[in-house]
Amino acid sequence: MKQSGPSRTVQRVQIGARMEKTLVKVLKALAEYLDISLGDLLEGVTLHALEGKAAFSPKTLGHIKKLRTIYGLDLNARDSHRLVEEDHAGE
Repeated sequence: MKQSGPSRTVQRVQIGARMEKTLVKVLKALAEYLDISLGDLLEGVTLHALEGKAAFSPKTLGHIKKLRTIYGLDLNARDSHRLVEEDHAGE
């Protein structure tokens, strides 16, 4: 996610969002690899998605594939609307 053009000033807000645990691990590792914050990574991915554009280069996608294996992330886009949270009520 390289910068091009003039900087844009924005107002950022904290959000309360829950995500699947292994997905978060992969995203954090990817942000570290790209030397950006997790928030910057999520903003970039979201802005690309909202324009129907790919967020990552083939090289970065290769690294993501390795991270998915390392952290055991086997979810894919088809799973995105079928995820249900583990029930901890009996614990």
